Amino acid sequence: MSAPSAADPSHSRYTESPVPVDILGLDREALEGLFAELGERPFRARQLLQWLHRRATSDFQAMTDLSKGLRRELAERVHFTEPGVRSEQVSADGTRKWLLGLEDGQAVETVFIPEADRGTLCISSQAGCPLDCKFCATGYSGFRRNLGAAEIVAQVRHAHREVGDRLTNIVFMGMGEPLLNYEPVRRAINLLLDDCAYGLSRRRVTVSTVGIVPRIHQLGRETPVNLAISLHGVTNAVRDRIVPINRSYPLERLLQACRDYPLPRGRRITFEYVMLDRVNDSPEEARGLAELLHGIPAKVNLIPFNPFPEAEFERSPSEVIDRFRDILLERGLVAVTRTPRGEDIAAACGQLQGNGDRAAAAEGRA
Repeated sequence: MSAPSAADPSHSRYTESPVPVDILGLDREALEGLFAELGERPFRARQLLQWLHRRATSDFQAMTDLSKGLRRELAERVHFTEPGVRSEQVSADGTRKWLLGLEDGQAVETVFIPEADRGTLCISSQAGCPLDCKFCATGYSGFRRNLGAAEIVAQVRHAHREVGDRLTNIVFMGMGEPLLNYEPVRRAINLLLDDCAYGLSRRRVTVSTVGIVPRIHQLGRETPVNLAISLHGVTNAVRDRIVPINRSYPLERLLQACRDYPLPRGRRITFEYVMLDRVNDSPEEARGLAELLHGIPAKVNLIPFNPFPEAEFERSPSEVIDRFRDILLERGLVAVTRTPRGEDIAAACGQLQGNGDRAAAAEGRA
């Protein structure tokens, strides 16, 4: 296999993470390696996973099925941190958003969305985002760094302590592009799926990407969880404008990667489509979208644009969104209009920034 090209965004500086390895981010294979170094048997990894994740225990001395000597050695040898809660906001619709502070002073936003039949946690994979999608507030706040696997999993751990078994689904749809931070995201997914940690099924975990084609192929080979594509346009010209990474991975390559993605029988790829007034919401574009997705097991989520102060767009009128959806339905696509959640606390899709300014302002008004 040839070496990655420096021009390939999936191998850019954004894939480098300065965060030291934290035991919270070690999956079972890595923990078994650690215990082998300590002269311990592999089953200790299962025990530690249960303490760290299922029971959310932070004190090694409380892990009573480990020997005192092993507990002492772990406490001396491993790095273990937890993010601090800088703020918590609760929306009128029950959505909860946490601003979590990291060791180096950065912060990320994590959102829990309760529904009648599920509880979905939207987690971040980067502090900020490098991709500059024009409809998303995260890109406007700038890119700061990748998160380590521990910092990704810590968001789940915190939410699980807060909401318990109401947490049923995880979506990598928070701050950042998950596939530009591939290895930490993959290790985090391993922990989410591990029966000794969170024990989620693959259909309960979704990775959302704007279309980092090489990593879509890699995810399909290594950890084929649910895939969501931030599409938002049916031509390269429109996508180049609002999703600049399209210039590196145009629609033709992206859609072929979707066709190649290994889906279990009955599962679909979700295509996210933010509705921007007079930008991508015409009947012609609806018909073009149906043609574009022909032959792909697809579900289309139409997302009413969620405004933020720097935005250059307006939300499509509800009647325009309804007409767009009806055209897709008439052509045999599964299509729904997503109801915005948490708009009053800037927790809706595309509104996350992670700098705490709006949270502080909201608390000041309370």
